[in-house]
Amino acid sequence: MTWTSEPRAGAQAPATATAVLDVVVPVYNEETDLGPCVRRLHAHLTAHFPYPFRITVADNASVDGTLAAAEALAGELPEVNVLHLDAKGRGRALRAAWSASPAPVLAYMDVDLSTDLAAVLPLVAPLISGHSDLAIGTRLARTSRVVRGTKREVISRGYNLLLRGTLAVRFSDAQCGFKAIRADVATRLLPLVQDTGWFFDTELLVLAQRAGLRIHEVPVDWVDDPDSRVDIVATALADLRGIGRLGRALITGALPLAELREQLGRAPLHPPLAQVPVGLPRQVARFAAVGVASTLAYLVLFVLARGPLGAQPANLLALLVTAVANTAANRRLTFGVTGRRHAGRHHLQGLLAFALGLALTSGSLALLHGTAPAPPRALELAVLIAANLAATALRFLLLRLAMHHHRP
Repeated sequence: MTWTSEPRAGAQAPATATAVLDVVVPVYNEETDLGPCVRRLHAHLTAHFPYPFRITVADNASVDGTLAAAEALAGELPEVNVLHLDAKGRGRALRAAWSASPAPVLAYMDVDLSTDLAAVLPLVAPLISGHSDLAIGTRLARTSRVVRGTKREVISRGYNLLLRGTLAVRFSDAQCGFKAIRADVATRLLPLVQDTGWFFDTELLVLAQRAGLRIHEVPVDWVDDPDSRVDIVATALADLRGIGRLGRALITGALPLAELREQLGRAPLHPPLAQVPVGLPRQVARFAAVGVASTLAYLVLFVLARGPLGAQPANLLALLVTAVANTAANRRLTFGVTGRRHAGRHHLQGLLAFALGLALTSGSLALLHGTAPAPPRALELAVLIAANLAATALRFLLLRLAMHHHRP
């Protein structure tokens, strides 16, 4: 079926209204490659895609026989529809096709089918399930396999680095011609996207990210089309203008991002209430193991220093040394915190626990010596062990509170 971007009197909607996925293929002067590529895409979806689908060929004002070839495909394959536009622009074609589609999941891919079609189902499955809001193929993941020239590789990586530096994007490949979006999300975002050309993808993704939507990335196998007709210089200049325009809109607050985030964004997760904290049993077991080792080290140091220094100085020295080691061991082994980030803060909080432990043990020693001026060494050690057990429980609570929110 063929329809134009400007509805005519009596025009009917496409017949494949039950399709779950609508794959849009924007084309301009592709009369030679259109037939083989669409038949290949249709055969793959028929064999491997488990839901009803349709393919929309969006003709961008072609001046050759592309429209006739598309209409012939629509007559041959019932899942193929044709959209004709009187003006050029990939973004314009996608906006028109996606806005008119009844499918709940919308996608597009380049007519050259540079992306391995095995990635179609991984691309759209998270959108069908509701897990994600948009999905993009990425050629820049470590597991992607890409065949293309050095020039295009450098340009692509440079463009994505530029986006990270200017618009703080978190997605990896803005230009890959292999993307999908949920229709309800497209309905809200498309009216805000101004670009009608190649920057359309980037603008859509930036808006989605700023609105708090989840963008799913799929590593793809990609073989570049040597017959690509994209004017690299003109496209690069248009992209730079688009980055400037979008950056100004974000800085000035011209976009309703707060409203979008409230309506579409995913709220942050909150820990369940009135439940055992995640990982607590394992943390207690590891903390106990570290505590046993620390207590043994403490007792050895105390016994060695007791003679030359006396009870209170020996207690101070042994407790200080083992407190520093205990904090480092618990930081790494019990709470899974690595690296130097927050290390100083954690050791200060460990020293606070040390001070409380010192107060407990010193107070216990003072109370013992006040009661019995010359207590047996075994009784002295027993009192210290009991005081250390109380100090250990207090240390666990303080360290867990300090480190629980700093695990990577």
